[in-house]
Amino acid sequence: NDTASTEIYTRSIVGSVRCVLETVATDVTKGKSYYWCACGLSKNQPLCDGSHKATSISPVRFESDTDKTVYLCGCKKTGNAPYCDGSHNRT
Repeated sequence: NDTASTEIYTRSIVGSVRCVLETVATDVTKGKSYYWCACGLSKNQPLCDGSHKATSISPVRFESDTDKTVYLCGCKKTGNAPYCDGSHNRT
């Protein structure tokens, strides 16, 4: 891993937003609901920890149809939330 690409950085949407400049591989379980952090404030990136309550941004709910690894957006710029679309490569 390139350390520079995995460092958390700050950008402005609503105050400071914590993001990583890479895809985040996340294991999910069939039938379980997950909430992807859209505000960037969660300390449990890329998943929501409720920190968005201080903002007007809501997490994105998703559910898996099988047990698998999904690739979630870490940069918060995806056009296919919560999944990575490669936008971090254009940052």
